[in-house]
Amino acid sequence: MEHQSPPLPIYPLAELAAVRAGWRAAGLKVVLTNGVFDLLHIGHVNYLTAARELGDRLIVAINSDESTQQLKGPLRPIVPAAERAAIIAALRCVDAVTIFAERTAEAVVAALAPDMYVKGGDYGHGAAIDETRLPEARIARAHGGEVRLLPFHDGHATTRLIERIVARYGRG
Repeated sequence: MEHQSPPLPIYPLAELAAVRAGWRAAGLKVVLTNGVFDLLHIGHVNYLTAARELGDRLIVAINSDESTQQLKGPLRPIVPAAERAAIIAALRCVDAVTIFAERTAEAVVAALAPDMYVKGGDYGHGAAIDETRLPEARIARAHGGEVRLLPFHDGHATTRLIERIVARYGRG
């Protein structure tokens, strides 16, 4: 008999909003983060694990391929959005994933009204959040959510990983 894995928890935003409403009704603390998450590495895993420890459920919003190109340039992403979403959704610390097409996750934050919105420390210093770089913070707070920056660990970045691959294997 073949073992069937349960479906990965990847949702369109409207469906995820309904799931989130159920979690709210159950009194669960929901944490939301977002990002490209291209070429999953230990920095991503550590970050998502730490984010999950801040609540009962962790939602991760993934940039679409088009919004990733707007943010990172025409050569990114390396891994298509559907595959990045499946990889992130397969992590034990992640409870739900959605893909968004906009440049920022403001609409996602507004639709899900997380109890806590989390980003990496590269979006500010300590408790001082650079809201020009993180407009989602204002929306999270307007919905009663807390905003938290997690420590950024230098040396664990997708760009560095790509540079290391290119340096070792060349461009052609």
